[in-house]
Amino acid sequence: MNTKEQELKAIVKERYSKIAEQGKAENASSCCGATTPSNKVYNIMMDDYSKTEGYVADADLGLGCGLPTEFAQINKEDTVIDLGSGAGNDCFVARHETGAEGKVIGIDFTPTMIQKARTNAEKLKYNNVEFREGDIDNMPVNDAIADVVVSNCVLNLVPNKQQVIEEIFRVLKPGGHFSISDIVLVGDLPEALKQDAEMYAGCVAGAIQKDEYLQFIKGQGFRNITLQKEKPIRIPDDILTKYLSEEAVKNFNNSGVGIFSITVYAEKPGTKTNKSKGEQPKLQEACCDPGSGCC
Repeated sequence: MNTKEQELKAIVKERYSKIAEQGKAENASSCCGATTPSNKVYNIMMDDYSKTEGYVADADLGLGCGLPTEFAQINKEDTVIDLGSGAGNDCFVARHETGAEGKVIGIDFTPTMIQKARTNAEKLKYNNVEFREGDIDNMPVNDAIADVVVSNCVLNLVPNKQQVIEEIFRVLKPGGHFSISDIVLVGDLPEALKQDAEMYAGCVAGAIQKDEYLQFIKGQGFRNITLQKEKPIRIPDDILTKYLSEEAVKNFNNSGVGIFSITVYAEKPGTKTNKSKGEQPKLQEACCDPGSGCC
């Protein structure tokens, strides 16, 4: 890891440690939220979990940009890994789907988040949900143990996204799949946004091009790559003026640059053994242009 990557990881860890200590009400912003010079806070990406089965309010710190568990096709008895698990929100939703017979592992590199998540799990008396401290680009789990991997607005915080994709492939069982919500770009951000560390920790400056993101997934060997959901994100002018002049804000808004929240699904090649129905047929590869939403 180079010095720049180490600095960015340190910035992200510091920010999310503070969020864990403050909680959702005090923090008031999503992972991809940002503050203005007047300290007004915007939740510019967060989706509402409150009506989702398995939702635990104490575990919801407003840190997402999608609802990956809604699309993750989690079955009873599955082993699920959640990348960047925070206070455990997606883990507890996943546990509702796996039931007591399954297993859910949350991975987060912020010690304060891990402790908060473990406290929440203890309150719920979930003995099949565990939280491990570690980096998602070097996961503290063995090969081929997960049926499903989920993540919500986290890969955009990691400098080496390709390595995370490699790790997801490693930990999935043959025939396993992932559903990940993340932030991507179409077009180039202004340099001031790219270079600012706070905007990196707020997800936007850490995002990469949508086609590049999908190509990482395809290049790793995943199949049936599908965009399950896509929504445009607009950064309010109040935030942009912190980084850009008034004229530059106008130019940016008219530039055609798009910031999107996407939820991506993909499968690891192989034959998955259904715990109750025996083996399923081998997956068939579907391939098309990454920009069209599947590969």
